[in-house]
Amino acid sequence: LKTGSAYYAPAASVVEMVEAITKDQKKILPCAALCEGEYGYHNLFLGVPVKLGVGGAEAIIEYALTDQEKSALDASAKAVKDLCAQVEDMLKKAS
Repeated sequence: LKTGSAYYAPAASVVEMVEAITKDQKKILPCAALCEGEYGYHNLFLGVPVKLGVGGAEAIIEYALTDQEKSALDASAKAVKDLCAQVEDMLKKAS
């Protein structure tokens, strides 16, 4: 990683997102977005395909998933939920 590749890819993604928003391109890109029923999840931020335009994240795009893809998304959602629960516990203990 001495070539800066660890910085280039995230920076290139941010540039693509900003360009999609500022130019109102309605481009579909992977983003962390609040799911409110999409893919069967509620009140949970997940990495999902999102249409980006001048309004920011304008829509979550729901693609049909294979069983393997749905299982992987479920595992990701569980990891996010578990981390959120850990943070909530830490905050309760700190107050």
